[in-house]
Amino acid sequence: MATRPIVAIVGPTGSGKSDLAVQIALAVDGEIVNADALQFYRGMDIGTAKITPEERRGVPHHLLDVLDVTQEASVSTFQTWAREAIADIHARGRRAILVGGSGLYVRAALDVLEFPGTDPALRGRLEAEADRDGIETLRGRLRAVDPVSAARLGDARRIIRALEVHELTGRPFSSFMPVRQYAAPAVQIGLDLDRAALHERIAARVHRMADAGLAAEVSRLAAAGLREGKTASRALGYGQFLRVLDGECTPERAAEKTIVATRQFARRQLTWFRADPRVHWLDALSPDVVGQALAVVRSADAMSGR
Repeated sequence: MATRPIVAIVGPTGSGKSDLAVQIALAVDGEIVNADALQFYRGMDIGTAKITPEERRGVPHHLLDVLDVTQEASVSTFQTWAREAIADIHARGRRAILVGGSGLYVRAALDVLEFPGTDPALRGRLEAEADRDGIETLRGRLRAVDPVSAARLGDARRIIRALEVHELTGRPFSSFMPVRQYAAPAVQIGLDLDRAALHERIAARVHRMADAGLAAEVSRLAAAGLREGKTASRALGYGQFLRVLDGECTPERAAEKTIVATRQFARRQLTWFRADPRVHWLDALSPDVVGQALAVVRSADAMSGR
């Protein structure tokens, strides 16, 4: 039997995605699949604003707390996990609701997207070359085989990955970029709000995290290997509060730096999601945002004949 479209709730951090997803799930007999890369990590609760068991209101949540902080999040592995979770939810006659602000992870779950393999030995050689010769030397090599990626990628990790893919496949890394074609029926709902309101919500959220014990959470995770985690250690708030542990920063200054970094991240999220014409945007602060979202879902169901 054909399944109804996957519902994806997207938008910037602090816009209320998790709460809206729960309310939609309660209304449509749904289960939630997490697409926030940092909420995969066990123990990273306060700093990621991970939804609590009480806030889930009995709605099953998938792909929370599936990695240790020392493990690296992989978008290709997530694609497999997410599609398996979605298939299981639909096989039981329930509705899959994807929620998160990690743009590439959302695309991996929803869209036709191919991931090239990896080679740890090759990756290690390229990382050693970057340490020895400098990342600009590697960028020059990438420019010769994939000028699109060389112009687009800014950090060393992605430049190394692009060279790894080219050496493994003979194809430019840019040729693996996603296209806007759903792998299965889906509808995306985006939460938006004006910049001043978003900035205010982000600042309040970071201060709540600090008051709730973010510094203590970072201290516990540092003892569990947070610094060694390539993905987890770069998470907003965690890197800033590691400096508090090292005596390089006050908690107040760490909170301020986290607010600035989170605002910058939210701007990048909005740029990513606004570039996708398939997203149905709603005012996150509308008193009827739940009703409006459910109307979008019902319209998508009608169009798909479900």
